[in-house]
Amino acid sequence: MELRHLRYFVAVAEELSFTRAAERLHIGQPPLSMQIRDLEEEIGTRLFERSKRRVALTEAGLRFLEHAREILARSQAATDEARRAGRGEVGELRVGFTSSLPYTTTLADVLYTYRRDFPQVGLSLREMFTGDQFEALLRGDIDVGFVRYRGLDVPPGIVTREIGRDALRLVVNSSHPLAVRTEVSLAELREEGFVAYPPDVGTGLPAIVGELCRGAGFEPRIVQRAREATTQIGLVASGLGVAVLPAPLECVRLPRVRYLAISDEGAYLSLAVARAERPPSPVLRTFLDVLVRIAAPPG
Repeated sequence: MELRHLRYFVAVAEELSFTRAAERLHIGQPPLSMQIRDLEEEIGTRLFERSKRRVALTEAGLRFLEHAREILARSQAATDEARRAGRGEVGELRVGFTSSLPYTTTLADVLYTYRRDFPQVGLSLREMFTGDQFEALLRGDIDVGFVRYRGLDVPPGIVTREIGRDALRLVVNSSHPLAVRTEVSLAELREEGFVAYPPDVGTGLPAIVGELCRGAGFEPRIVQRAREATTQIGLVASGLGVAVLPAPLECVRLPRVRYLAISDEGAYLSLAVARAERPPSPVLRTFLDVLVRIAAPPG
């Protein structure tokens, strides 16, 4: 039994005329009658009562009609679903992002536009350090990541595309002598104690800060470590040291905290989109298309 047999049967059942059903199906009446007979033989019972004056459904035909319509509807739904999946309009997308991304407009703009354009795609979001995102991409645990890869080695098998840059800011206590300034150079911080990320976290910021400080002629003295940027800001507010963090975190406003621009060349953190080096799925392809439209390239 093929789907065309069901379509032919439903047409005849709805028209109750082989002539009208043949016209509706754009086939000849003799082939249509033959297909219906074949269907009845396969089922093992008559579906229609035929006479020269009328065509009527038998009791078996009435019951078969309900199921034939359901099968055809489900077949069409499956076809439509497959087509939408092939176009990247349905499915699930797993997205990783670093902790500072929600403080920017990039993530919000991309996700808002993508959810508007592809409402039937489920989004699963995971906050992760960049190094953890690289590992998750290689394992297939996430499909795409928003990473800050500068200062980290990008492992083989990962493709990155820079979509922006955020300046670094010096975070100081409001009682610090530099707090009255709007801009500083790192050379002025050689005697300071730094609040920083632990060396084992998967972010490139410690490497960047170390490189910038060494370029300014000193090795940064770490007095306190914290895994979360907001915790570092809180520790600065407590007077435990200074910190260097991406500019989007300036929106974290705590009493006794000031954010200062850093004049040193290279005092920025790259924002990039990362994915595994394999052909993207249809869902990922549509997401990357939205990203290209929304995310401005670095200036």
